[in-house]
Amino acid sequence: MAKKSATPVKKAAKAKAPAKRASAKLSFDSTMLVKRLLMEVPERAREVLVYRFGLGTSADRETLEAIGERWGITRERVRQIEASGIEAVRNSKSFREASGAFGELSAYIESLGAIVPEDTLLKDLAADEKAKNRLRFMLVVGSEFFRERETDDFYARWHVDHQTADAVHSALTKLYSSLDDEEVLSEGQIINKFLEELKGVNSAYQQEEILKRWLSISKTISSNPLAEWGKAHAPAIRTKGIRDYAYLVIKQKGDPMHFADVAKSIVDVFGKKAHVATTHNELIKDSRFVLVGRGLYALAEWGYSPGVVRDVIKDVLKKKPLTRDEVIAEVKKVRYVKDNTILVNLNDSRYFKRQKDGKYVAA
Repeated sequence: MAKKSATPVKKAAKAKAPAKRASAKLSFDSTMLVKRLLMEVPERAREVLVYRFGLGTSADRETLEAIGERWGITRERVRQIEASGIEAVRNSKSFREASGAFGELSAYIESLGAIVPEDTLLKDLAADEKAKNRLRFMLVVGSEFFRERETDDFYARWHVDHQTADAVHSALTKLYSSLDDEEVLSEGQIINKFLEELKGVNSAYQQEEILKRWLSISKTISSNPLAEWGKAHAPAIRTKGIRDYAYLVIKQKGDPMHFADVAKSIVDVFGKKAHVATTHNELIKDSRFVLVGRGLYALAEWGYSPGVVRDVIKDVLKKKPLTRDEVIAEVKKVRYVKDNTILVNLNDSRYFKRQKDGKYVAA
């Protein structure tokens, strides 16, 4: 597609405040507007634009290669025809007459924070795929709109202000670097850290709704279903299956939970299907969880170590000899078991020995 020339960057002090957010319902008819714009284009170029943007009877958008194969021409030749078609639209009378519609679309993007993820913008503006295609076409031909391609760090996004876009990209990169690999922050904390990196950005944009929308541009920073934020690959942030949802519900509870309650909470909190037996199997397999009682699981990050009661007794006796009651007290700090269960293990002479002073040591 035709590349747009960059416009001069304004100084931060002179940046105008964003327009008051308009309704997502635009006042113009995109169907009629796009139809008028396409009528200004030579037939062959018009066909390419229709295929490329999904502006015909089908909403499917075709690749340069697919169109080239249909006509027996190269991918590069299709690209040239497409570029000439876009240029024809921009030089047309209908395009000039549609300045109000393009201005309205520009003002709407500005009200969202001047830079917006592409999927978010199109979903906000259009209810169906054909309507999204028409708006996407308008964004491409409009001189005030600039698209940044998807990268490893950012999703595809549109902006109407180079300075703000550059500042947001830089702030997101710095924010990611400032986070520890497994750090988890509340929504308020991540927004405050983000604001620290956004110095110099128009203060009128520093609203929670806009800041969260800017955060959603990043692929490397994300949130979990509990609105906790961190690096996207952090265990507490990514949620790919039952194990991750189980981790979140137990963490939210803050205390050990029975696997049946974990399964129920996954359904209640996240609306995900979680069979009790499947949930139990997933908890057993994941080192993030420690069995601390009959069917009760805690998080290893809370300081719990894996192992049966005998293993726990060994660990506490490694520090120093303890009386029977002291052993029971120590074990019950990390295991939800009956006193008798502890005593049965403690009196096993193969593993533990009672000294003359009544204290126990590992055999």
